[in-house]
Amino acid sequence: MKQIPPLLLALAVAAALPVVSKAQELQPLRGELAIDEHNEAPPPARLRSGRVFPRAYRQQPPLIPHRITGYQIDLRVNKCLSCHDWPNNVEEGAPKISETHYVDRNGVALDHVARTRWFCTQCHVPQTNAPSLVENEFKNAKDLR
Repeated sequence: MKQIPPLLLALAVAAALPVVSKAQELQPLRGELAIDEHNEAPPPARLRSGRVFPRAYRQQPPLIPHRITGYQIDLRVNKCLSCHDWPNNVEEGAPKISETHYVDRNGVALDHVARTRWFCTQCHVPQTNAPSLVENEFKNAKDLR
């Protein structure tokens, strides 16, 4: 078995020390509870209806500006389409789904929403006034100019 030179070993230990001290500074989101303990869920954030939040970057999916509690979205039913799919969107006064949602993964245009775009809440989420769980330094694309 080959022996590790003492200088190399000392350098490896010294390099690992800042990582260990940083790990000790981290605080879990669940607080000081043990893994098998349960804490109460935070109160639900109030939905922000009416005013639509601006998008933070060009291709950001729009946020949902209304309640969706109880909306059924499964393999057979998608409640969102009852208002946002053409021609219902005209009658409901709702924004129409983007044309990109009618193209399948092979680039073929469809006359119905592609199954790869069927589950709306994979990308679109309700806008709320929820506080950030962790510190965030995100800047809008407009602010970077």
